[in-house]
Amino acid sequence: MYHQWILFRTALMFFTRIPVGNLPYSKEKLQASARYFSWVGILVGLAGAIVLVGANQLFSPALSIAASMLTTILLTGAFHEDGLADACDSFGGGWTKEKILTIMKDSRLGTYGVIGLIASLSFKFLLLLELLEFYPITTVALILIAAHSISRLMATSVMQQLPYVQDIDTSKSKPLADRKLTITELLVLFLGAFIPMILLYSGDYLNATILNFRNTFMNPTVYILIAALIPPVIARFFVARFYKKWIGGYTGDCLGATQQICEIAFYFGCLLLWKFI
Repeated sequence: MYHQWILFRTALMFFTRIPVGNLPYSKEKLQASARYFSWVGILVGLAGAIVLVGANQLFSPALSIAASMLTTILLTGAFHEDGLADACDSFGGGWTKEKILTIMKDSRLGTYGVIGLIASLSFKFLLLLELLEFYPITTVALILIAAHSISRLMATSVMQQLPYVQDIDTSKSKPLADRKLTITELLVLFLGAFIPMILLYSGDYLNATILNFRNTFMNPTVYILIAALIPPVIARFFVARFYKKWIGGYTGDCLGATQQICEIAFYFGCLLLWKFI
């Protein structure tokens, strides 16, 4: 158990700015910590959810959402947002694998990166604001936690599927590419992703919004799971296919972009649940 605690703190150190104490770095520990990436998502989402619920007691829904989003960005040091911006710049400005990877290594932010960040943050804000129109604040808080954990599962699955294509030793993500997760480690990863889903869908929060399904042959929870998970799964499939086509694999920035895209897609899924069920 102590070894697992060390691995979790390693994942926390890699993805967030939360103090974890003195941890000796090793490539092996970082590789093994990938099993807890979705669990880190739970903590990041939980921080955003707490701020969302707390701020909503004093301020408008719009201000509460803005505070929640800022909390998660500060907590992660804009780690995934940076990856999204770099991915937008590289794939938007490069037409060959070599050119794409060259742009991706450039620390400067270009037009495509700015547009990508504005679009991502705007979609998150507007989706959460609209979700608050249909669901109670507690439900949206649970949706927020689930989105962060599920999106990190999707990003980690890309890492497991595709080869790593960057060749610079200074890359923060390169050590993770040297080893794939075992079945047991994948189960831990999936468990961390679906615990928030279980909490979200086992309660009466969303079931109360689809009373017309209570008398059908299938439990409404099944519909909820399908409606919410299909968009991020589809998004993950297409971004992985896109990475494979243009650069033959993934980079750390691709993983950050995948997390951001799948988080937005999950919010879309929860919103589509209300719109079409």
